[in-house]
Amino acid sequence: MTEPRKTEEQVDPRGKPMVPATPRDVVHVRLGSFGLVIAVAVAVIAGLSGVWWLMIVGIVAAVAIGVDMYVATRRQKSLGGGPRSEAG
Repeated sequence: MTEPRKTEEQVDPRGKPMVPATPRDVVHVRLGSFGLVIAVAVAVIAGLSGVWWLMIVGIVAAVAIGVDMYVATRRQKSLGGGPRSEAG
C-alpha cells in the first residue's frame, strides 16, 4: 500500500486540523448532501405521482451528486492522511 502524501501544515494556530483543498471539498460534500436530499425527494414524489420522466431526472441527478461527493471525499483523503487531519 502506498503511504498518504504528507503535508507541511496539518494544524492551524488554533489547533484545528487543516489539509489542502479542504474548502472546495467541504463545499462539494455539504451542498451535495443538500442537493441529494432534494433529488431523491423529487424522484420519490414524481414516482408516486406517475411522472416517470421527472423521476428518471431525479435519479440521474442523485447519482451524479453521489459520484461528485465520492470523488470529493477520495480527493480529500489522498491529500493529507495525518493523524489529526479531517479527511472525509
